[in-house]
Amino acid sequence: MKENDYKLLNGAVLAFIGDAYYEERIRRYCLDKGITNLGKLHDECVKYVSRTSQYKIIQSLILDEEEMEIFKRGRNHNYKDSSVEYINASGFEAVIGYLYLLERFERLDEIINKAIDIINNK
Repeated sequence: MKENDYKLLNGAVLAFIGDAYYEERIRRYCLDKGITNLGKLHDECVKYVSRTSQYKIIQSLILDEEEMEIFKRGRNHNYKDSSVEYINASGFEAVIGYLYLLERFERLDEIINKAIDIINNK
């Protein structure tokens, strides 16, 4: 696909890829913390990837105009779970997916590092 094709993807597809990329980055972050027990590793990762955490993260992030458009597209998709947390978490994941597909890794690093800081209350 070309860059313009990614800009046309619906919010759910962007959230789908964003969820996978964000989850992988958080798993690597937790491994780098030295956690090797699978149960503890899972519990630590959930702190960052749950919809409650992602809702908290998106409330604290400053998005540019383009990212806000993608966030709204991801948030406004018709999901089975219509809770405020889930919908906003999906918007967050859509932004991550969009930036990933466009290979904007510097901005992704900035957002993910900020997300980790937010959850760690830094």
